[in-house]
Parts: sequence; structure tokens; C-alpha cells
Amino acid sequence: MAAAAAVVNYPLAAALLAFALAQSSKFFTTWFKEKRWDARQLIASGGMPSSHSATVTALAVSIGIQEGYRSATFATSVIIACVVMHDAFGVRLHAGKQAEVLNQIVYELPVEHPLSETKPLREILGHTIPQVVAGCILGILIAVVMRLALGS
Repeated sequence: MAAAAAVVNYPLAAALLAFALAQSSKFFTTWFKEKRWDARQLIASGGMPSSHSATVTALAVSIGIQEGYRSATFATSVIIACVVMHDAFGVRLHAGKQAEVLNQIVYELPVEHPLSETKPLREILGHTIPQVVAGCILGILIAVVMRLALGS
């Protein structure tokens, strides 16, 4: 088992696995809630849990476990994770709300207006705080479980 740990880039593998699990959970949640398969959920942004939060949290925690929580690399990864998560529930969430308003305005335009045929903007861009927190929890779990599975 120690040989597998030496070959695998643990932080990278943890981050990629967290992303994959978060995105695939959205795919299966859509089927469970709406009784339909939607392959777009595998790459879509927004929804529960935040794959961005899961990815950066798994990366930061695994770096902390591997390099130490006092390392500059861990500190850098925590700052990047905070920026990504703030963006997810701040800027991107509000951009999605603005897209919703703009789509409504375009929808109400008369047919003869030049913008009436404009393609609708994507409205689900960001995350709510519970979605970001769920992503963080998933990221922590993935990093810890992977470390336990790979050994020291």
C-alpha cells in the first residue's frame, strides 16, 4: 500500500475525486428528484453540493495532511480555497440572479424588438451558503478517507 501512496499525487487525486463525486451526485440527485437523466449535470455549475468548494477544500486539507498545517503551501491553498468559495456564493450567485432578471426583461420585450430573440442567459451560476458548506464537508471527508486508504 505504501508503494501506491508514493506513486499517487495525493492532493491532486483528492481534489479530482472530490470534484467527480460532487458533480456526479448532482447527476443522480436530478434523477431522484425529477425522474430524468440530465447529463449536463456532470459539467454544470451551481447546485448541491458545490463541486468548486469540494475540490479546493479537498486540495487544501490534503496539502495540510501531507505537507503540514504550518507550511506555506497549506496557507496558500487555504487562501485560494477561501477566494473560490467566496466567489461561489458571492459574485457568481449574484450574477445568476442578475441573469434571471435580464432574461425576464428580454422575455417581456415585443416580438419586433431586436433583442427579443436573444438566447437566455444561464441563471444557475453560483451557490447558496449551504451548498458551499456541503462541498466543504465533502472535500474534508474525501481528503481524510483517501489518506486513510493510501496509508502514511
